[in-house]
Amino acid sequence: MPAEIGVGVGWRPEIADVLAALPSLPFTEVIAESVRPADPPPALLSLVERGTVVIPHGVRLSLGGAEPVATHRVRHMAEVAEALRAPLVSDHIAYVRSGGLEVGHLTPVPRTRETVDVIVDNVRRVQADLPVPIALEPIAALFDWPDDELTEAQFLTEIVERTGAPLLLDIANVYANAVNRGEDPTALLDALPLERVAYVHVAGGEEADGVYHDTHTDPTPPAVLDLIRELCARRRPPALMLERDGDYPQPSELRAELDAIAAASGYPRITTPA
Repeated sequence: MPAEIGVGVGWRPEIADVLAALPSLPFTEVIAESVRPADPPPALLSLVERGTVVIPHGVRLSLGGAEPVATHRVRHMAEVAEALRAPLVSDHIAYVRSGGLEVGHLTPVPRTRETVDVIVDNVRRVQADLPVPIALEPIAALFDWPDDELTEAQFLTEIVERTGAPLLLDIANVYANAVNRGEDPTALLDALPLERVAYVHVAGGEEADGVYHDTHTDPTPPAVLDLIRELCARRRPPALMLERDGDYPQPSELRAELDAIAAASGYPRITTPA
């Protein structure tokens, strides 16, 4: 990834026309499992042809699972990356299956040294079969395991240092986890190796019964925009990407949200010609 890319937004079929109409979209991200490598969506290929960087983002590798990552899933990720000319791919530090059973969502792993070893082994095997690097994303965790041995910063730092993988930092997840744990979100920013961040996810959420949920269906709240400013004051990441998954807003609202992210990060607006 280049040192500076700017602001992007996740590609979804429901908003493909909106993205196509953005005059200065430098990069986007697509759910890797939704793409057939031999026949990617034409609207996505059109973005590739006009120079937009497209990053395949996985949700099914289960890098935090005790079982080795399935070969066919890695092969699919590699083929999608090649079809879209991607400079890197990404997936989550989480597990989604165990003993052949699908959990159905991204599940947090215990922050133990044994778990670090498992994830490092999985990531190294995956990296060996991919044509590009894989960035690792911590998730928004609604609970912590009782036998955690490491802080989140220690856990993530050891994984990226031992694997050499870049970090996909979700600033909305940083906010959600801090709210739910009663912590200061900037404390994590101060403890993470921000020089390893490849790009950043931005998303909205809502609080219900005292728990903040990272929904991807709500607008980015002011507190997350403030956290973007805090992050960029420490070290501005190469790129920030808005995630919306359902309950899509009107194009004018989506553009306004992108403008707000650009203003918070100091990157140029992508809603106006370069």
